[in-house]
Amino acid sequence: MDNKDGTGTDDLPRDRKHAGKREATVPGGAAALAKGFTLLNLVADAKQPLRFSELHKQSGLSKPTFARILRTLVAFGLVRQDTSQGTYVLGARFMQLSQKVWETFDLSAFASPELRNLSSELGETVALCVLDGDEVHFMEQQAGTGLGVLIDPGWRAPVYSTAAGKALLAFQEPGVARALLHRLSFHAYTATTITTMEKLQAELTLTQARGYAISFEEHLPGVNSVAVTIAGRDGLPVGALTVLGPSSRLTETSMHVIGRELIAAARRITGAAGAVAISSHPRPRSTTGNASTPLECVLPWGAQLGEAPVWHPTEHVLYWVDILGPNVFRFDPVSRRNESRDIGKLVSSVLPAEDGKLLLTTQDGIEWFDFASGKLEPFVHPEAGVAENRLNDAKTGPDGAIWVGSMRIDASRPSGALYRVLADGRFETKETGITVSNGLGWSPDGRTLYFIDTVPGHIYAYDFEIGTGTASNRRIFVTVEDSEGRPDGLTVDAEGGVWVAIWDGWCVKRYRPDGRFDRAVELPVPRPTSLTFGGKDLDTLFITSARTRLPAATLTEAPLSGGLFACRTKEKGAPSPLFISKR
Repeated sequence: MDNKDGTGTDDLPRDRKHAGKREATVPGGAAALAKGFTLLNLVADAKQPLRFSELHKQSGLSKPTFARILRTLVAFGLVRQDTSQGTYVLGARFMQLSQKVWETFDLSAFASPELRNLSSELGETVALCVLDGDEVHFMEQQAGTGLGVLIDPGWRAPVYSTAAGKALLAFQEPGVARALLHRLSFHAYTATTITTMEKLQAELTLTQARGYAISFEEHLPGVNSVAVTIAGRDGLPVGALTVLGPSSRLTETSMHVIGRELIAAARRITGAAGAVAISSHPRPRSTTGNASTPLECVLPWGAQLGEAPVWHPTEHVLYWVDILGPNVFRFDPVSRRNESRDIGKLVSSVLPAEDGKLLLTTQDGIEWFDFASGKLEPFVHPEAGVAENRLNDAKTGPDGAIWVGSMRIDASRPSGALYRVLADGRFETKETGITVSNGLGWSPDGRTLYFIDTVPGHIYAYDFEIGTGTASNRRIFVTVEDSEGRPDGLTVDAEGGVWVAIWDGWCVKRYRPDGRFDRAVELPVPRPTSLTFGGKDLDTLFITSARTRLPAATLTEAPLSGGLFACRTKEKGAPSPLFISKR
């Protein structure tokens, strides 16, 4: 069938022609317009700007039709050609149009369809909220399909006692947030209401790291909630979406899954993505690894962000953390007993020290930690006063010092660094400009330091001097391509092989000392996070994993996400040094 512009419906992209509602509802005579919008979507959705030939191939249009439509889009300023690169990007006209949209933006009108869809899908009450002074104003709600929580129109609640309030505080402009926090007065509505500034600050940091806030019966008995902010054009919150339900149905497990769905819905309302460290789009499972390697889930725990496993050389147990729990664990591989300590604030790694002592890296720096009592005592904070950053992975090096990296909580810019912390608490900056600092390790002879920046996918190698702790001659040891996943934790075996956990890659990979890929070990979970050698002879590779922000469909395919895994390898590990302080 031909249209008046000389093009036919057969020119529609083959993978979109029968794709469903969008094409099926195109009015007669508007096929050319539909093709134009299809081409605009290709330009907008491309991860990297595309050339003429690449766009043409993806469009599925005949070359004359494609060229004519592209020229028209360029003429109207909707698409712009980058002549230096020969690629096409969205044009300046979209900035002008978006300005017009924001001038007349009606939050309630844009959010209402999402409220209806979410309440239908989740079966729970979904509400739209805004910040009003130091209270959350519930503007409108959409009740779920069954018996659930109903709130009165115009209901208000203090920001510290609801998930919506904590989300709006956590992602607020820093000056505004400080002013709000300064004038708060706490009231205990229930036994779980946050009533101290210290606990609220810890909860806000966890919210920033997760991308969503949760509340366990903090304002109303028997009611749990989860919430995300709706970002405006400047990235700051213009409102919040929250799901409320009975605590018997809206459990901790389901709340974390719902958090991801709320983030996606909030982005659809304004188109503003915001910046969070943890992606929401895992890659499909591949079968490129070594499925024959014996692998066992020794602890099907379900951690949100399991991380930082370290084998204690004298206790013969494995310490590890759930960053978003936030918990510190002590796992005995013989008895399979896993002891837990709730830290109450973000915790990212464990460092064994002399005389049975432990150090933790937390949102408040490096702290001494007594596992039996759960007591924390400050040691040193290399980034005290840098509120937007947090410490991440850390290890004790062969030089006897602690090496710890940092990152911006939302990973929105490369503000992280790498520090060397000495026995007396003095520290020095070794690297800057890091986006997400991660895995650390040393070659068996101690002459090479490995360090990961996760976002660009680089594993760096440095020349290392044990006596002075000098790291020099930085070079890229390996770059993990984005299509394969992102490098996370790292450990080095006694033969110099570098083992790396590949986040969103469903595997861990071993690289030879010269950087060549050796082999991969497949995992039944998409997000392995870190790894270390342990066991009596250091011949067991322990691997932590995460389940945070995984879609429900992925969790169904990978129910052991967040578990602790172990496998025997032909290589053995090297003992982890104990930190010896001058305390």
